[in-house]
Amino acid sequence: MAFDSLDDICAFCRDLPGGDAHAAKVAMRRQQTLTKPPGSLGRLEELAVWLAQWQGRESPRLDRVSIAVFAGNHGVAARGVSAYPPAVTAQMVANFASGGAAINQIAELAGADLRVVPIELDRPTRDFTEAAAMDADEFLRAVNLGYRTVPEDCDLLAVGEMGIANTTTAAMLCAALAGGDAARWAGRGTGVDDGGLARKRAAIDAALDFHRGILGDPLAVAAALGGRELAGIAGAVLAARKHAIPVLLDGFVATSAVLPLARLDANALDHCRAGHVSAESGHRDLLRELGLVPLLDLDMRLGEASGAGVAILLLRAALACHAGMATFAEAGVSNASN
Repeated sequence: MAFDSLDDICAFCRDLPGGDAHAAKVAMRRQQTLTKPPGSLGRLEELAVWLAQWQGRESPRLDRVSIAVFAGNHGVAARGVSAYPPAVTAQMVANFASGGAAINQIAELAGADLRVVPIELDRPTRDFTEAAAMDADEFLRAVNLGYRTVPEDCDLLAVGEMGIANTTTAAMLCAALAGGDAARWAGRGTGVDDGGLARKRAAIDAALDFHRGILGDPLAVAAALGGRELAGIAGAVLAARKHAIPVLLDGFVATSAVLPLARLDANALDHCRAGHVSAESGHRDLLRELGLVPLLDLDMRLGEASGAGVAILLLRAALACHAGMATFAEAGVSNASN
């Protein structure tokens, strides 16, 4: 399918497919029969049930796992808000292609297919302090590209990004849609100094004032104040919902990308889990806004789906226990009710 207008996305989010309650119930029932005290595997039990619910399978699996990393460039980078020049985005995409990045190593270890999707790197978005970063058509092209990236038969999707200045854009979306000023949301990103942080916060506050007329419209905000790689992530998350694929979100930028969807419908992210909470200022606060509890807290701030990729290993552990453990009856072990 394709979204031809912002209204199409709104309509999609008003009629989201739900998870499979029966599959979740069967998976929960199995958890209660395994050779362990009830609840003793903690969140690993909940994750196995979550996989069953959103895959629509009583016995969930992770045979086909996909990691999608979207890359884009940002006009606001010209304001000196990043420690690195915009050319690094394309250079890192080349590094992904040659297998030299952290996510390449993590994807291989996690048994995941890595898809890297650069989106018009030679055409940065416009500087959102002076104009809309994207118009509706540009935004929709990126959303639709993200949507098409997701294989329909995928068992699990992890999403991440690469884009110089995109922590500024992420903080911009949070300020516009979750409230507060730049000081609440903007951190040091890739490591800007005090001057860079001041420029970053000034750009966000200026854009809040410039675009104050659209701040109540989540998709208008996503286009005018977002980025192409963030729009791609949003499209991928919508495709995953359509095809009954559970999703692991990466760090601050990837999570900010789906904030507009959550503002359209409170249940839009039910098929998502936060792979980790990053060290980037604002991410923990954003997860609280969305009601997402991170699976890992490793002080990471790399992006490129690295935290979500590590969380895939956690899901594999949850599924191994769920599928492989013996029941009390199979093992001949007395349970608490015997």
